[in-house]
Amino acid sequence: MRKIHRSAWLLVLLSAVLQIVIFPLPNLYPLDWVAVTPLLLALLRAREPDTLQLREGIKLLPARPLQAFVLAYACGFFWYAGTCYWIYNTMRQYGGVNAPAALGLLILFCLYLAIYHGVFGLIIGLLAERSLSRRALMLAPIVWVATELARTRITGFPWDLLGTTQVDNVPLARLATFTGVYGLSFEIMLVNVAVATAFLVRREKRQILLVAAFAAAAVLQCGQFVPIPAVPTDRSALLLQPNIPILEGSEWTKDYFDTTLADLSSRSLTSLSLKPPASPAAADLIAWPESPAPFYASDPLFRNAISSLARASHTWVVVGNIGTPAGTAPGSATKIYNSGSLVSPAGEWVSRYDKMHLVPFGEYVPFRRLFSFAEGLTKEVGEFSPGTARAPLVAGDEKLGVFICYESIFPDEIRQLSANGAQVFVNISNDGWYGDSGAYSQHLKQARMRAVENARWLLRDTNTGVTASIDPYGRIAATIPRKMRATLQAPYALASVTTFYTRNGDWFAWLCAIISIGALIARFLFRTKAEQN
Repeated sequence: MRKIHRSAWLLVLLSAVLQIVIFPLPNLYPLDWVAVTPLLLALLRAREPDTLQLREGIKLLPARPLQAFVLAYACGFFWYAGTCYWIYNTMRQYGGVNAPAALGLLILFCLYLAIYHGVFGLIIGLLAERSLSRRALMLAPIVWVATELARTRITGFPWDLLGTTQVDNVPLARLATFTGVYGLSFEIMLVNVAVATAFLVRREKRQILLVAAFAAAAVLQCGQFVPIPAVPTDRSALLLQPNIPILEGSEWTKDYFDTTLADLSSRSLTSLSLKPPASPAAADLIAWPESPAPFYASDPLFRNAISSLARASHTWVVVGNIGTPAGTAPGSATKIYNSGSLVSPAGEWVSRYDKMHLVPFGEYVPFRRLFSFAEGLTKEVGEFSPGTARAPLVAGDEKLGVFICYESIFPDEIRQLSANGAQVFVNISNDGWYGDSGAYSQHLKQARMRAVENARWLLRDTNTGVTASIDPYGRIAATIPRKMRATLQAPYALASVTTFYTRNGDWFAWLCAIISIGALIARFLFRTKAEQN
């Protein structure tokens, strides 16, 4: 490792910083066109040659595979630390762990997930070995997408995939209806490779390549300024943002519970009565967010309050709650679920979606013996069991694709809802765990990308914000301020047409993975033959 040139380490640090600031809260997303360029340069110009050079200057060579892994791994570690720093505060404030333990969990998290950056570097190092930088550069966008797919499918934490940075660039983001978010990551990496190439060729060719690369980036980025007409709507939902503080179980006294439930119910009805009288109906749907309180579906008090709301408003209601097996009392359930229940205008609880993709350390503790000190976080919300079916909830003539909180970061899982017939997405969430960190805004961007990929309206209802109506282009059509108890009259429309991505899933990412594996196999085969000859 001592043979890695100092300039390579500086480039790695620069790339990590750029990859941090392109995501919220800094949100300097136009920099994503050059954010990975320093890392590519570090991998392809990392070490001095073993032979004596007589020309002026030092011509640095590509990193050896292990060196490339270490350089990219370091970049990934700093990127995760700077982007997901909020994990420390969440574990410290809500997990019941002390400061050293919370810091230790954040470091372990970064050390683990940085492996994917490291694998990207390792593959580039293997492909660039023996000065074959051209081949490595050509395959870099493909390899990047393949590692993003691995992060999604293997680790289950595809937080802030590179392509999500361009969700505000409506014309470019439409590529996601064909390839998913991975196609945008590929496009961004193409420009990064073009910029890196300009610094790897002779100086007389550098200027023209840089001009071409930055011109391409400018054209692609300018798409965000193209005016796109508003999408017509013919329906309205009432989204309740209760802004309930995250409290420990002992703080939920009976009086506080009763008062909170009564206030939320009356606020929902009051907001409906304020709808303009010209409207044919007060609302087509009412939504309450992911349960920020001990609202058990089996609790008669809670159940009757929601049924009364549905009957009084003559409206379908989606409500976040703690689900239990049928006939189970709130305190005696052996299994509990993070659920979104559907209540009919007649007050009947007709169906329920149980969250399938649970949050590690938030809704269950993986490897319980190893991480027993982190159980304090799950005590705040319970040790949940995963659901078993991802099917739309049928509310009259509407098919609702309900998903809960963290599930919004999984492209393939959400597209299954529209593939199964969902006409509008309903994302209920409790982003209060994130506080004022960048996580709530990062989460919002990723949810917006799911609307783009599937060309669906998304009704996003959260406890503390951001509560919003999002159109099929990923644009926020209506929203209310964060951290206040309020309701949003959210316009939306139904859609039944499916996108290519909805029908075919992560085909593009899998193709990139196959090509990457093929390139590695070819590299080892040709090397073996060359050594034999």
